[in-house]
Order: sequence, then structure tokens, then C-alpha cells
Amino acid sequence: MPTPEHPLRKLGFLTIGLFDPADPAAGHRSTLEIIELGERLGFDSAWLRHRHLQFGISSPVAVMAAASQRTSRIELGTAVTPLGWENPLRLAEDLATVDLLSGGRINPGLSVGEPMNYDTVKHELYPDTADVEDFSYARVNRLARLVAGEKIREFSGKQGVVEEFSHRVEPHSPGLRARLWYGAASMKSAVWAGENGFNLLSSSVIFPDKDQEPDFAKVQQSQIRAYREAAAQGGHPARVSQGLVVIPTDSASPDQRQKYQRYVDQRTPRTRAPQGPKGMMFAQDIIGTSEEIAGQLYAHQGFQEVDEVAFALPFSFEHEDYVQILTDIAEKLGPALGWTPAA
Repeated sequence: MPTPEHPLRKLGFLTIGLFDPADPAAGHRSTLEIIELGERLGFDSAWLRHRHLQFGISSPVAVMAAASQRTSRIELGTAVTPLGWENPLRLAEDLATVDLLSGGRINPGLSVGEPMNYDTVKHELYPDTADVEDFSYARVNRLARLVAGEKIREFSGKQGVVEEFSHRVEPHSPGLRARLWYGAASMKSAVWAGENGFNLLSSSVIFPDKDQEPDFAKVQQSQIRAYREAAAQGGHPARVSQGLVVIPTDSASPDQRQKYQRYVDQRTPRTRAPQGPKGMMFAQDIIGTSEEIAGQLYAHQGFQEVDEVAFALPFSFEHEDYVQILTDIAEKLGPALGWTPAA
């Protein structure tokens, strides 16, 4: 539990990699520059959101590959990759390749379920199998087995003069399986992640059980505790990261402060009550000086359960805004939480 006496151990950040459709290359370059800045500032990790048919990063594996060649230390993750869009075998190959190129710094975050707006895209995504695709936990377990290097066929060895085949996914990256994360928003998913040996990503969106009081921090706390209990019973490590939106204003200009406050004000109404038929709950964005934010975090029951975080950057800001926010997080908020930048 991070308290003034028990410091935050790992500090990361999460970005959507927003871009202008008229000039998408510039947005992708900006994301890479932000990751490079994160490494210079001493952040432990940088995470990429995954967006399909939107103006954000659709191929975080490719972006991580590029970032791995621009950095040497910072860990790189996805939060999260929706497996409904992926072929687990092909994704396992890509993840292992990038992990090896990065020197073992990749942290794939995963989720399952039917792709968003599936009816609008299934004719292109799965033209022949759309109605029989399995979007259950079995899909992520299959990826985990492939990443772990389990045998998937009997056929292997040489064929002809030069062709040689393997019975497992190649390349194999030892240690990658232990760095798979599951993005859980419900009690059921949190417990499943613990039982099946995944690390837990708990974000700013959760679904309470029907009998739970709709208090975001308390619900998040209960999910993290249930995850840890399930992991312990299964003999698995129980690594948890929390992702809230924090916007420190210590070095922000007056114009930036006004823009940031407008952003928070626009998003706050959705946090006041559960949303939709499933009762989705959103965490309130935390804005203020680093000292003020630290005080709110120390009082947050979800934050009290973790010793590493990946603070989410706001969606729609400019490059210079992200530079200011990241710099304040690294130089002011992180130390206020007891964190020490990596050398």
C-alpha cells in the first residue's frame, strides 16, 4: 500500500497516441518523442492504448518496436489490446519478436469480448466466421499458451534442403509470459486474471457487482483484493497497476490550466452515477498541484492497494501539454508519492 511511509515503487504513463487524419505520421512521431521523454525523465514504463478505426494508435506492437529502438530502459506496454481483433498465433509471434528486439521490456495488456461496434465491421474482420468466433477468456488463454512456448503441433524438423520447422511459436522470448497483463473492470474478470496467472491492470473504468455501493474507489479496492486472493490461492504472483487520469498543473501556463479544467469539467458529469445497463463507472480525473493530487491519491482506496501506477494522459491535448504534464509527474508528483526516478 503506498503511503508516505511506503513509497510508490513503479511509475508509468499511458497515451492514446492521437493523430490528425490529414497528417497521421506527425502524431505517431509525437508519441515516440513522448516515450523518449519518459525515459529521460526516469519513468519506469510507457503504455499505449489500442484504437481501431479511430484516430489513435491502431498498431501498438509496431509503435513499441519503433520505441524499443529509440530507448534502452523504459518498459513498453499495451493497455489494452482487445483480442477480439487479433489472431492469437500471429499476435504471439509479433509480441515475442518485439520483446526480443527490446531486450525483454514488453508488457502486453489484454482484454477479451466482442469487438466494439462489431456489427459494423465483422464482415471485414471475420467474413466467413463472424458468428462463430470465440471472444471468451479462452482466446486470451490461447495467446498465453502460445507466448509461453507450449507445443502446438507434432510437425517439426527439417523439410527438404533448407526449410526447418518448429512445433512452437517462434521466436520464443523467455519471460514474456510472466509479463502478460489482463485489463479487468469487473470482479469476475479480476478473479479470473488472478486464477490464471496474469498481472492486473485496473483502470479508470469499472463495473460494480449488483450488490455493491456505486463508489468507484471502494469497488476498485474490492476487485484488487479479490484478484490478490485468487492469485495467492493459485500460487501466482499478484502484480497490480492502477491507471487514473491525473493532470498536475505545477508548471502549467494560465492558458493550459484553463484548458485542463475545461476538459475535466466536461468529463466529470459521467462520474456522478453509474452509466448504461451494466452500470459502468468512471473515475473522476484528478487535477491540481502535485501536492493536492498526492493528497487525493493517498485517500483513494484503490490507490491504497497498489505500489505501481500508469497514469493516463488526457486524450485530446497538444504535444507541449503532454511534455508539461509528464515533467510535473516525474519531477513533482512522483517524488511526492515517494517514487524515485530510474537512473
